[in-house]
Amino acid sequence: MGGKLVFGVAVGVAVAACAVAAVVVGRRVERRSKWKRVLRILEELEAACDTPVKRLRQVVDAMAVEMHAGLASEVIQVYHVYAAVWGHFRCSYWVVLLFCSFSLFRSEKGTFYALDLGGTNFRVLRVHLGGQRSLSLKHDVEMQPIPQNLMTGTREDLFDFIASSLKEFVEKANDPDQLAARRRELGFTFSFPVKQTSASSGALIKWTKGFSIEDMIGRDAAESLQQAIDRIGLDMRVSVLINDTVGTLAVGHYQDPDTVAAVIIGTGTNACYLERTDAIIKCQGIFTTFGRMAINMEWGNFWSSHLPRTTYDVDLDADSPNPNEQGFEKMISDMYLGDIVRRVILKISQESDVFGPASTLLSMPFKLRTPLMAAMHEDSSPELTEVARILEDILEITDIPLKVQKLVVKICDIVTRRAARLAAAGIVGILKKIGRDGTSGIAGGRSRTNIKLKRTVVAIEGGLYTSYTMFREYLHEALVEILGEEIALHVILKPTEDGSGIGAALLAASYSSYDTVSVDNSL
Repeated sequence: MGGKLVFGVAVGVAVAACAVAAVVVGRRVERRSKWKRVLRILEELEAACDTPVKRLRQVVDAMAVEMHAGLASEVIQVYHVYAAVWGHFRCSYWVVLLFCSFSLFRSEKGTFYALDLGGTNFRVLRVHLGGQRSLSLKHDVEMQPIPQNLMTGTREDLFDFIASSLKEFVEKANDPDQLAARRRELGFTFSFPVKQTSASSGALIKWTKGFSIEDMIGRDAAESLQQAIDRIGLDMRVSVLINDTVGTLAVGHYQDPDTVAAVIIGTGTNACYLERTDAIIKCQGIFTTFGRMAINMEWGNFWSSHLPRTTYDVDLDADSPNPNEQGFEKMISDMYLGDIVRRVILKISQESDVFGPASTLLSMPFKLRTPLMAAMHEDSSPELTEVARILEDILEITDIPLKVQKLVVKICDIVTRRAARLAAAGIVGILKKIGRDGTSGIAGGRSRTNIKLKRTVVAIEGGLYTSYTMFREYLHEALVEILGEEIALHVILKPTEDGSGIGAALLAASYSSYDTVSVDNSL
């Protein structure tokens, strides 16, 4: 009897042990299955974001084609002072043709101001000109964040806030122009699509970069700022209205005459370049005395079927304040990259538990900002301590294993690499249009025989390029792949600091020396 009892206990123990083993094995299989789903999501993301050089060259060609189409499109209005022509790129994006003869820079002297509004922050600058060109311009600058509520509030609230900050900045320093009873001159960099009507006026066409102030659409940006300045009693005149790319191009050309284009890659993105006037079909015979004109491309709204769009991009666009607009910008700019990464992490958390219990913060749009994404991407510590800290502090994701942290770094890498390589393709698209890519232009193939290579400088501004090392390296890598090493040696990407603001001050100084030329509305 005792033997049977022992045998029964042994069998029971064995059965229990088998049950436990089955549970352990089952859980292990389940974990492996979940991890396989995670890896599948990662592989799908990597494939969807792939940018082989063949695809990049297709983007280059598409950009150049759209540029040609834009220059041939119907001219809506023609202005002679600063914004010469306003039209649109067929199907894809606005084009603003700006007459900016940077040879107008003379021996300006004095103190000039600039206000640079183009994203979630704005900058105020004071630039001191000594009467001679200099590679280094003495200037003071302050940056001010824009409260989120003002980005979707009213026109008066936004510009009153900006004007008050401007007044505080002005009053911090002794201004010799004020002692000389000379009215202060301000260059206003307003980096949103504008229908420009003179050197110092232009109506907002639409908001981008997260702004959505309805009562500003169709209103004059310079006038709105001037009214706010007048309301607070500041003696200052808004003498020129430009966007960030034109300002950066102005500084670049001021410092290096070989500068042919400027690119902004920051909160938003845009590009501007110098075009031959005889290439602007609808302007032939109008500007016969000017060799080149500045073209503000508004390339953030560029689109092509060759762009590698993912489901995350589609969802981000649908949830944005401006769906079906700024497609290129939403794939390459600071405003959006962090949120694309957040959406990928959210997708993984919905299909597995590798990030632990569901975090409500992970569902909040734009909770993960691009600078934080960049910090995770560039975390070189063995234990990825910065990745762990950001996930915990920002998204309340805690105690995840190292392999999951590495997964997050990989996601950041995929999204950043795609953005940088597409930005490079955009730059080469400009170079192709103006014949600086080593070919004979859009009509010529890839033959590089009998092509005289010229030194070509592209001024670049924006924290995504200047502060994000991996982004910058991926962009340079793609530039060489597209152009080839021989051609790439002649293309110089030159970072500018505060270029969009300093350029506005330079043009304010230059414009203040000239009489306004009348506008011919009959064209």
